[in-house]
Amino acid sequence: MGNLPAPRVTPNLPFQISGVDFAGPFFITDRKGRGCKLSKCYLCLFVCLATKALHLECASDLSTEVFMLCLRRFISRRGKPSELYCDNGTNFVGASNEIANFLRSSNNDMFSSAASEGINFIFSPAYSPHFGGLWEAGVKSAKFHLTRILGNQHMTFEELSTLFAQIEAILNSRPLTPLSCDPNDLHPLTPGHFLIGRTLTSLPSPTLLDINTNRLSRYQHIEQMRQHFWERWRREYLSELQQRNKWKVNQQGLQEGEMVILKDVNLPPLKWRTGRIYKLYPGADGIARVADIKTSKGIIRRALNKVCPLLPSSSYSTSRNPDVFEGGEDVPERN
Repeated sequence: MGNLPAPRVTPNLPFQISGVDFAGPFFITDRKGRGCKLSKCYLCLFVCLATKALHLECASDLSTEVFMLCLRRFISRRGKPSELYCDNGTNFVGASNEIANFLRSSNNDMFSSAASEGINFIFSPAYSPHFGGLWEAGVKSAKFHLTRILGNQHMTFEELSTLFAQIEAILNSRPLTPLSCDPNDLHPLTPGHFLIGRTLTSLPSPTLLDINTNRLSRYQHIEQMRQHFWERWRREYLSELQQRNKWKVNQQGLQEGEMVILKDVNLPPLKWRTGRIYKLYPGADGIARVADIKTSKGIIRRALNKVCPLLPSSSYSTSRNPDVFEGGEDVPERN
């Protein structure tokens, strides 16, 4: 495998260098009620190459004009990118030509001032989707479960745009790494920190997962699909963090002070239960399978198959002393 591109490993402003791709189609209705007509719409996904933050837009078709509208909405909310990576889709090439033609048709004064404001489109080679692995992975994260929770149900353009925005918040709430090496710091770094400076949150709402769809209003139906998406995607994300591969040599396991995510099926959307390893309990073979974990609500005891490390254990070169934790005299919760 080749090295990562320079924009992936160079610190930069959010969405300063971005990638874009389309996904779909999704069927929408022109109005509510019976007798409505179905039409296609698409998901336009922008991903930041530096922070992996996502931005989702709803596009009515795949024309250059519609993509330009999506690009303008994206720039109005996230700022103008200097470089935009994409494949060789005709709508992307058309948008690039339209911007270039506009700059060329302007007079010299305007051209000199606007040339630095142009967006540099960088196209992948033909038939090479692996050149855009970052935004292809974003399309998979958004589309895989979205198509399954929608099923044969059809929504209006406004309702689907609302669902896209809520899914965007869910994807941008995923924990990436610990914010600091302080063993008392229990907060992880998320893509939302780069966008709003803090963790993304959602409005509280009752659980609607087990309620029949026929008993829900259209607003409640959107909330139910958001909760279904959260449940499916959260389990998949935690499974990717907790890889179970066979090994023939001893490997370094979790260490005291390391940040982990706890598996909890009862958490609401956009909430992640994090903590740090407080104490490990090795078994007869010297391998720890149970640990006390320091969380914001105290110290609890969990089996290690219910926790997922945020970083590989090799990132923690030295073992932490549990005495550095505050409140070390607390008795672990027996649950």
